[in-house]
Amino acid sequence: MTKKSSLLMLLPLAVLSACTSPPNQAPVIERPIVRHTPAPAAAPVQDQKDRDGYYTVRKGDTLLRIALDHGQNYRDLVAWNNLANPNDIKVDQVLRVAPPEDAPGVRTAAVVMPPETKVTTPAPPKKTEPKADKKPYTEGALVDLQKVDKDGDGKPDAPATKPTQVASIKPSTPAAPALSAEDREVSWTWPSDGKVIAGFDEGKNKGIDIAGRPGQQVLAAGAGKVMYAGSGIRGYGNLVIVKHSNGLLSAYAHNRSILVKEGQTVNRGQAIAEMGDSDSDTVKLHFEIRQQGKPVDPSKFLPNR
Repeated sequence: MTKKSSLLMLLPLAVLSACTSPPNQAPVIERPIVRHTPAPAAAPVQDQKDRDGYYTVRKGDTLLRIALDHGQNYRDLVAWNNLANPNDIKVDQVLRVAPPEDAPGVRTAAVVMPPETKVTTPAPPKKTEPKADKKPYTEGALVDLQKVDKDGDGKPDAPATKPTQVASIKPSTPAAPALSAEDREVSWTWPSDGKVIAGFDEGKNKGIDIAGRPGQQVLAAGAGKVMYAGSGIRGYGNLVIVKHSNGLLSAYAHNRSILVKEGQTVNRGQAIAEMGDSDSDTVKLHFEIRQQGKPVDPSKFLPNR
């Protein structure tokens, strides 16, 4: 028997032995199941937009305008908000407009809101049917009856009643916030001689306009410190703002020239500017008094003349 035939005979035996040999099984190791618990969600942080003492910048705002509307010095806003460039504020940027707790000085008192005014509408007038007027039968009475009996039912028609006009009731203007003891100590005088050509109207005119001649003196209406002197607020021209207390400031607009500097202390009746027509079509002084940033009627503060 040749070697080739011997190999052919051994091959089936090798296959059979391989099929009958037990397979090698991998060992089974029990591993503990690790469950990953998600981290607790962080508590929501209160949005600064909803907090008092903050303001969200809108399109067209300037830092000077924001400071004026909140009764603050724009330099304080720069410091409170760590602004490198006061002219670089962006829409939707949230700015602090009230002093921080650790800021030096006295904080402005909270605004006392007036009580809610309820408007009562009068009840409509009651409708009453006219009483029949019985007359003795005559040809004249029949003719009169036919004149008023247009529907032919044999009864005189009710006379047409005119609708009762109910006077419209306008809601009263909210009262100004209560003055603090410091505010009541401010003594006022008129900022300039001249005729008042436009009165206070919160919706249209936030102060009063006083006519005058170019170069006429503009006086500080009360003692205080100049918190702004310049022309950075659109619509006001050359403007001076004097702060009299934590809650009260006065503004003098459309000046030809400014005679004081920021940070300067002024007395009541001291000349602070010369009347002009900067950013205005006529020579006039636009004068405002603001209480905690809100425009109020100057005639409530100025003495009679």
